[in-house]
Amino acid sequence: MALSDTQLTFFNGKWTEGNTPILGAADHSMWHGNMVFDGARFFEGVMPDLAHHCERVVASAETMGMQSPVTAAEIAELVREGVKRLNTEDAYYLRPMMWSADCLPGIMEADPESTRFAVCLEKIAMPLAGNMPMTVSPFRRPDPRTALTTAKAACLYPNNARIITEAKSRGFKNALSLDLDGYVAESATSNVFLVKDGVVRTPSHNGTFLNGVTRRRVIGLLRSNGFQVDEASLTVENFRDADEMFLTGNAAKVLPVTALDERKLQHGPVTRKVRELYWDFAHTKFEKVAL
Repeated sequence: MALSDTQLTFFNGKWTEGNTPILGAADHSMWHGNMVFDGARFFEGVMPDLAHHCERVVASAETMGMQSPVTAAEIAELVREGVKRLNTEDAYYLRPMMWSADCLPGIMEADPESTRFAVCLEKIAMPLAGNMPMTVSPFRRPDPRTALTTAKAACLYPNNARIITEAKSRGFKNALSLDLDGYVAESATSNVFLVKDGVVRTPSHNGTFLNGVTRRRVIGLLRSNGFQVDEASLTVENFRDADEMFLTGNAAKVLPVTALDERKLQHGPVTRKVRELYWDFAHTKFEKVAL
């Protein structure tokens, strides 16, 4: 999945430039779809919460029946090494990933000891806060009863892709997706928050979506700065009645939502404060990478 023409990849003990081939045609993950990945960010010289992203990819591998050949700390050190090799101030997406090469007898189960590992650092600019009209998707999110939703697994993302595709067909850029019980889970790409009368609300983490690293960080930053943040079962009508909406995720960190269907939304004061708090946190709590 080359999103740019610039990558640096670590695989089989060495770094190579470009979109390095890492899968074989007969690899278990190729036809049983259990690859997992995570994504940290390098931007403006910092890599906030890198350790949490590395811990999550190890946990995701275990959820999918694999055994990580590296520790989270070793992954983080490799990522730091790769960023130093890049020697750039450009923004990069930092993507460790794991997959199984072999299966146990019976075909379906991954052989835990066959787990492979790679890191791909890909040049991708940080999206700017701009026009982000959203709609409500007709497609639902799976939950732990129907899929391994607690892993950041590649096999879950085709559903997100069809949510985006359908929304774009109606002139929107993203969409709220509902869980199987009819409550809002998140957007197609990231966790979602609303603001009403100064109170920040976000869907309860019920297993239908990842409890995002940036989501958790934003909740903590808001609460430590005097904001009330409620995690609750939220309906589409709760979002239609909001004063502000914003998205949190690793790729863009914090983005304002500018419309929900026909209703326009402001890039309001709370959303602006969230972005300010996050950027201040990223630049004061994490040492700038020495290139």
